[in-house]
Formats: sequence, C-alpha cells, structure tokens
Amino acid sequence: MDVLRPTLIRIGGRVYRKNLIQEQAYQHEEEEEDFCAVAPGDCTDEPCDAFVVEETEKGFQCRVEVPSPLYKYIIGKKGETKKKLETETRTSISIPKPGVEGEIVITGQHRSGVISARTRIDVLLDSFRKKQPFTHFLSFALNQPTIQEKFLQFKEEVLEKCSKDHGVSSSLFQNPAKLHLTLGTLVLLNEQEIQKACDLLQRCKEDFVNQIAGGKPLTVVVAGVEYMNDDPAMMDVLYAKVHMKDGSDRLQVIADQLVERFVASGLMLREWDRVKLHATVMNTLFRKDPSAEERNNTPTGKSSFKERESFNGRNILKLFENFYFGEVQLDSVRLSQRFSSDASGYYATSGQLTFS
Repeated sequence: MDVLRPTLIRIGGRVYRKNLIQEQAYQHEEEEEDFCAVAPGDCTDEPCDAFVVEETEKGFQCRVEVPSPLYKYIIGKKGETKKKLETETRTSISIPKPGVEGEIVITGQHRSGVISARTRIDVLLDSFRKKQPFTHFLSFALNQPTIQEKFLQFKEEVLEKCSKDHGVSSSLFQNPAKLHLTLGTLVLLNEQEIQKACDLLQRCKEDFVNQIAGGKPLTVVVAGVEYMNDDPAMMDVLYAKVHMKDGSDRLQVIADQLVERFVASGLMLREWDRVKLHATVMNTLFRKDPSAEERNNTPTGKSSFKERESFNGRNILKLFENFYFGEVQLDSVRLSQRFSSDASGYYATSGQLTFS
C-alpha cells in the first residue's frame, strides 16, 4: 500500500484512513490494522449519533455487541491492540471471555474518549469481518427430483463424449442434491446475527416479495449452459442458465431487491450491480473439495486460481449449449448454511422466506 495514498474506507457516514502496522502475525492474521479518522473532522471533537453513550457516576460508557469470534481482533497479540486503544483514548475496555457471547463495554471519564474508542473498534471490526469466510448464503434450491435426474443425465453424457478433453472428469460436477442459485453470501458469527438475517427475510416478504410473487411459486426453466471466464478452453466454472417460464423478470427483481436490502442492513457485502442468476454444474473447486462452494466465482480464504486446474470446455459448450434440465417451482428463498446438509442432502436451512 502507498503510504502517501492510504486506503480510505467509509463507515457510518465517516471516512477513515487505514494505516498498516507491520507486526508478527497472530492467529492466522498476517497484519494488524490501525485506523484514524480523516475528513470531516475527528469524532472526538463532535457528537456522534451512531451509537449511545451513557453518562455514569464515574464518567461515560458505551456498549457494543460483538460476536465472540471477533474478540481476538480487539485484543490483539498479547493484548497489544486493546492496550493501545485504551492508552490513546484514555478509556477502559471490558471484553467477555473467549467463546462467551456478550457486549464489549467501553468506559472513560471523558465522553470524547469513549466515542473515539468506540469508533476505532467499529472500524477494526468492519475490516476484520470482511476477512472472515462466509458462513451462510441466500439461495433458491434447484434440487427437485426431475432436475436432479436431468443433471445426472447431463453428467453421464458429458463424461461419455468429452472425457478425453483436458481436465474433464467426474470430480468437477456439482452434487445433484445441492443444485442451487446463490443470491449473495453472508458472514453470520453467532445466533443473534442469524436471527437478524431471518427477521430481515420476513420483512422482505411483507415489504415486496408477496406483491411480486403474488403468493404463488415462480415457475423457472433451467436450460442451456454458459461459462464464467473468457476462454472456453480454460474453464473454471460452467453453469446452467435459468429464466422465468412466463418471460417476466420477476425472479431477477426479487433477487436484486433482496440483495439490496441485505446490503443496506450491513449483513451482506455488495459484489455485483445485479445478481447473476446461475446454477453451478461444474467447478474446478470441486476437484479438491467436493463440499466447496464458490463465492460468486471469487475464491475465499487461502485458495487462489493458481491452485485450480482449468478444464477445456469447448466441446461441452458445442454439444450441450441448449441442454434442457427441466422446469422447477421456486417457492422459497433460504438462508442456507455453508458446509452442511439436511435430510434431503441440500444445505441446512437457518431460515426461509416462502412465497405462498
């Protein structure tokens, strides 16, 4: 990062400059980040309405709900981050024990110091939350028996006709019980955040989904295949296309508005201007990990495209460009849990929005 042009991030209407402090890594993190406010002025110099600061007999205090997996980023290596925050803001920061869900409590003699500490904690949490692998995703299930049967036919025919093409093997194919459309991914780190996402789904149902869907399932056609990258001879992902049987854009509108609401709530990060409705049928990530899921075709964690062996999909596109997977009735949006399975083989559902 150019120290003369540091990264600027916006949180709660404020702009912060992100400074990197080179330190020895702790618990899988390669660097610790420090932040200081820039325009429009320092939060210690003006009132902050984004959170509540209570006056006490000894001064002021502020409480912030933080999922327990994020405590370590406020504590830092050997408590250094916490000590630095306390020293520079002249506050005391109380953090629950590891694994115990609760609130971080900031206390101090001066309101400005408490506000400063809370603001810096918010910035730290925002940064480190973005580094967490996603835990849940909003999905439409496409694993109805007729679709699974046609998918298995597709797999059999591809292997029969294209197995000699570079990289093509049975390990590339999606588990038919987990066929789905991904709308967006979420990082939900405790039961409270999962419940917040479930509650938002229900509000979306009342606010706009009922009107768009008309209280009935959406009939969707799954037909044709497309690929993600530029060169069909070097494919990483092949997906089935979907469209409404009646030719309307209702499915797209519901998907886009759901993502818009979840992004606005802070539960989801925006990745694209519009949701790309696609059902992954082949993915090179599956070669090493059959339970892997793509984050809208963006690898997460330590994996990278360098570790993925692409496959030659030219013949697959030529022979199966218009392959018909069937019709499906979409009757719900699910809050699906990553790396999980229910009795049907689909992802475990933490909550759902039903159309009827």
